[in-house]
Amino acid sequence: MRAVQRYDDVVITGLAHVDAPHTVTSTELEARLAKTLARLRISSGLLEKLSGIAERRIWDEGTMPSEVAARAGEEALARSGVPRDEIGALINTSVSRDHLEPSTASIVHGRMELSPEAANFDLGNACLGFINGMNVVSTMISSGEIDHGLVVAGETSRFAMESTIERLAGDDATRTMFHEQFATLTVGSGAVAMVLSRADGPGGHRYLGGLGRASTVGNSQLCVGQADQMRTDTRGLLMAGMELGGRAWKDAVAAFDWEPDSYDVYCLHQVSKVHTRAVSDQMGLELDRFPSQFPRFGNIGPAGVPTVLSKAVEDGTVTDGSRVMLMGVGSGINAAAAEVIW
Repeated sequence: MRAVQRYDDVVITGLAHVDAPHTVTSTELEARLAKTLARLRISSGLLEKLSGIAERRIWDEGTMPSEVAARAGEEALARSGVPRDEIGALINTSVSRDHLEPSTASIVHGRMELSPEAANFDLGNACLGFINGMNVVSTMISSGEIDHGLVVAGETSRFAMESTIERLAGDDATRTMFHEQFATLTVGSGAVAMVLSRADGPGGHRYLGGLGRASTVGNSQLCVGQADQMRTDTRGLLMAGMELGGRAWKDAVAAFDWEPDSYDVYCLHQVSKVHTRAVSDQMGLELDRFPSQFPRFGNIGPAGVPTVLSKAVEDGTVTDGSRVMLMGVGSGINAAAAEVIW
């Protein structure tokens, strides 16, 4: 069992992201925690200094994940030129969900008025969900089951952020609580969508797939998220993630003859400056190959990797013919890498 996903007949025909409208700076968050920071003797500026995240975005209060996922989906669909009734599958990959049930995918499906024949379901795998969703749709295309599929993610961090601020502002907050819940303060909001299609029509950008690897034994509790908080062993997660990521890259090089210097852009899951620097050092690459959105948008979960790609296309970093590597590590922990020829 090689856990390899390779495709020679799939293209990306539509890609779009939506930025949340409201900016919350790290300075503003620390101001709300000033009494706790002073009591615990934690220096101000630590949040941005450690993470490299100066600000993150949030939606209007009451905004549902399905709403913004559908908004991104509509934009991606319009850019693809694919008729609405030809979408054969919709996969929602967000960590944020409207409800435990029904599936958020079913709500997005209804908002977009997709065909009643289109399969729709949620797929969750922490921050790797979107890449996994791309592979599921691509497999469905390659098998002849569908001609076009849509992958979406709508992430909203407002509730978790506000709940964490309230909890850490309490008189019973400890240094241990602060460090365990630090990562929740780095999470942002955003939405992204991608249309994947059979490569027998005009246009499109080749999606070649890649591989995934897991290291779940002893690592499943390194980052545990709930609706109102996320508890993280930051150092433990970084070290385990780098070990797994390095092993996944070694396997990919052996399987596909990938070479770091052969790729123009690396769309990396956006966690922090420490994580980004560690990956670039491990691969022996300069940081300018890794477009960074985390300083202004924070960690937007599974929406992160495709949003980096979408923004890189938008600003001209990725152009026709660019070789792009999508890479990420998700809680659990799992790692994935996949190849795009734009």
